[in-house]
Amino acid sequence: MDQRGTGRSSPITTANLSRQGSPEQQVEYLSFFRADSIVADAELVRKALVPSSNITCGKWSILGQSFGGFCAVTYLSMAPQGLAEVLMTGGVPPGILDACSADQVYGATYQRVLLQNQKYYSRYPADVQLMQRIVSCLANLPEGGLRLPSGTLLTPRLLQLLGLSGLGSGGGFERLHYLLEEFFDGDGEVNPTFIKGFESWMPWDTNPLYALLHEAIYCQGAASNWSAHRVREQRFNAEFDALSAAQQGRPVNFTGEMVFPWMFEDVAALRPYKAAADLIAAKQDWPKLYRPEVLANNQIPVAAATYLEDIYVDYNLAQETISGLAGARQWVTNEYKHSGIRDDGSRILERLLGMARDVLLSE
Repeated sequence: MDQRGTGRSSPITTANLSRQGSPEQQVEYLSFFRADSIVADAELVRKALVPSSNITCGKWSILGQSFGGFCAVTYLSMAPQGLAEVLMTGGVPPGILDACSADQVYGATYQRVLLQNQKYYSRYPADVQLMQRIVSCLANLPEGGLRLPSGTLLTPRLLQLLGLSGLGSGGGFERLHYLLEEFFDGDGEVNPTFIKGFESWMPWDTNPLYALLHEAIYCQGAASNWSAHRVREQRFNAEFDALSAAQQGRPVNFTGEMVFPWMFEDVAALRPYKAAADLIAAKQDWPKLYRPEVLANNQIPVAAATYLEDIYVDYNLAQETISGLAGARQWVTNEYKHSGIRDDGSRILERLLGMARDVLLSE
């Protein structure tokens, strides 16, 4: 199912969002694209498609990957009567008791990202010097970055966003390395091949919903106030200061699944929505997403694959939620990164189904 705002389900685009009106009207519209609304949509689809006479009496099984897992726990909270079983992969939501868990999330995931940076540079040690050279090149340009054909300004801080997919997905290290290798051409100038590759890695023009609502997925009664940016400046500023790292001969660390206010300045497609993004970051009256008292008495079979080195969904924070979800079974592994369901879907799905259905599987 394409969740609300994506695919063919009223997708949010940089073209149609502006038609919602003022920044305040855009925020009002976007407030209906979170997990609570997605679950309400799913219930309407279930009632329309799943016959009450089937073997599950009208209930259905759901699989939630990443944010889909967050939605699955919201589903368990708000409409468990519609569920036969729930499977989650890399998607146990953190801090479900908090009014906004974003600060807690980024305090943990920055640590995870730093570990993956170390592993990346251990595999590709020559990229330490290459990244320093790239950062220095960008910083010394007249605008402090390279103006791309899209109008985006490629700054050192924007370059660091390559870690979002490069550090957290299967095969990401290799793809990131090959992309960086293309930065300079044979004459030491910026290679158009890199520019094209970089823009394809940064899909903000086709998926603005991610940038606008990313931190709001952690809020249920309080504002995020640009949490990732604040936590970075307060606790991890030295570790992610690209220019200082390049000047001092240190590795330039990539960031992970974090959204920053300056992205709405550097990225051309996001600039028209800076005012809306600031309003979303300051919004406090987000409705509840989870009902801990319902989860504590859950009777729906739940099986989750949790990845130890996941840079998007922190393992330790996931354990707090699992402990309050009655009957949940968990497969903890470091065999996969966050993209496990894409990299080895049949094995993971078979194992989770076996866990949910009390079927013993042989490897």
